Amino acid sequence: MLKALEAQPASALVIFMLSGGGSSIVEKPIDEEISLDDLVATYHALVHSGAPIAEINAVRKHVSAIKGGRLARAAFPAQQVSLLVSDVPDNALDALASGPTMPDSTTVEDCYRIAGKYDLLKQFPPSVRELFERHALEETPKSDDPAFVRARWWPVLSNQTVMEKANEVAERTGFMVHVDNSCDDWGYERAADYLLERVRELRRQFSPVCLISGGEVTVKVENGGVGGRNQQFALACAGKIAGENITVLSAGTDGIDGNSPAAGAVADGSTRERAKACGLEARAALARFDAYPFFRALGDAVEIGPTGNNVRDLRILLAY
Repeated sequence: MLKALEAQPASALVIFMLSGGGSSIVEKPIDEEISLDDLVATYHALVHSGAPIAEINAVRKHVSAIKGGRLARAAFPAQQVSLLVSDVPDNALDALASGPTMPDSTTVEDCYRIAGKYDLLKQFPPSVRELFERHALEETPKSDDPAFVRARWWPVLSNQTVMEKANEVAERTGFMVHVDNSCDDWGYERAADYLLERVRELRRQFSPVCLISGGEVTVKVENGGVGGRNQQFALACAGKIAGENITVLSAGTDGIDGNSPAAGAVADGSTRERAKACGLEARAALARFDAYPFFRALGDAVEIGPTGNNVRDLRILLAY
C-alpha cells in the first residue's frame, strides 16, 4: 500500500474507504527494531488496560508507519478522499482505524501520559518500552501538514445511524423514547448505574419508556473468562434490576462481543432468579468476566454472527 501510494503524482485521485477494524488489519511498525509480534503484544496490553478507544488509538498512531495521518503523507501530493464507516465518537473521527488519512489530534506527550496512567510500560515488549523510556516517539502529521491540503473526509455511516433506526422502531412500537449518550467510554459499572437511574426517572413520568444509548463502555479485564463489554454491562445490570419491570439489551453492531461468539446479551428483572434456578451465580460470573456462558445457559445471549459492519455498540433499556 505504501509503495503504491508513494508512486502517485499530483494529478492522481486516491479514494480511501475506512471502517472500524482498520487498526488491527493494516499495520507496519514505525521503527525497524519493532517486530509485528511486538506491535501485537503492545496492542494486546492496550486493549486490556481499560483505556477508552481514543487513548488506545493515540498510542497505536505513534508506533505505526500507517496510522495517524502517515498513509495520507505517503499519498501526497495526490488529491485524497476518505469515505468513513465510523466506530468511534462523532467528535473524534481521527480515531477511526487510528486515523491513517487524517490529521492527528493526539501527541507524543499524550502517549507518555497514557502509558503512565495505565501502568503500561512493564507490559510493553522491550523494543516499544525503550522508545517510551527515551521519549523517542516521532510526532504524527498535524492539520498544517501539506498532505492534508487536498484531502477531504466524509462519514457515510456511524453510530448515529443505528440510534436513529432504533428510535424509529421504538416509537412505532409505542414507547416514549429518550436518547442519552453521556456514558460513552465510561466504565461499565458506572454506565450501568447511570443508565438505570435515568430509565427509572423517565418511568416516573412516562410508560412504557425506551432509553437508547450509543457508543461503548470500557472493561478492564482481570480474569480470563469468555464474554465482552456488552455482556459484562448486561450482567452488571441484571443484579441491579432484580424484580423490576426493566429489560436491558447491550450489543455490538459488528455481531461480536469480546472473545465470545455473541453480539451481546439481554437481562431483565427475572435474570437473577432464573440463573439461581439453573445453579448460576450472576455475581461470580461478573467477577470472572465470564458473562457469555451465563447468558448462553439462560438463552439470553444475542448470537447473530458477524454482521460485516461496525458502528459501535447499542444499549436499549425498556421500562414499564
